[in-house]
Amino acid sequence: MADGSDTTLATETVPAATPGGLVGGIKSFASQHGGAKAVIEYVGKRGARIVLVGEDGAWADQFADGTDVARAACDKAGVTVENGWERELMDQMRPSNDLWRSMSRRAMAR
Repeated sequence: MADGSDTTLATETVPAATPGGLVGGIKSFASQHGGAKAVIEYVGKRGARIVLVGEDGAWADQFADGTDVARAACDKAGVTVENGWERELMDQMRPSNDLWRSMSRRAMAR
């Protein structure tokens, strides 16, 4: 192959394999908090971040290898994936006191 050549391999679309631990973690969070909704965020080479927001306002996150894996895991866990951060979902989130304290320390350290 010549130097500087660009080759693209045609790949077949394969359904995303979802790790059982990821699906189990999402199901566990949803059951502990009366149900949940998810927002999937692309985070570059690391993959995708799944932010889970429980019906009680608690929230947590999980990481997946890609957005397709994250979406498939949420589907298998029975959690609705939102298209983005809607106002109603943001209002539902209740940050813990520890999170508020850590955010205030960061602001005061500047």
